[in-house]
Amino acid sequence: MPITRYEGRTFTKQVFQLEECWFINCVLRECVLFYGGGRFEFANTTFANCSWKFDAEARNTMQLLSQIGLLKPGQAPPAEIQAKGSA
Repeated sequence: MPITRYEGRTFTKQVFQLEECWFINCVLRECVLFYGGGRFEFANTTFANCSWKFDAEARNTMQLLSQIGLLKPGQAPPAEIQAKGSA
């Protein structure tokens, strides 16, 4: 799977598959972010009012965390997330 490197950019209302992206010093606003459980990279990136969609293995993990009480049903992520390092 090819990975696209984004550096020093701001995105608004765009759609991304996280396993295909490497964000460095970026801001994502009101974006839709799909994550399937694979490798991803963030460095000094802000996510503001984004929608998070979990597929495949990531969805299974979210269901497990909900079933064992580590996530509340319907719990939403914070409105703004600052990712400092990489995964």
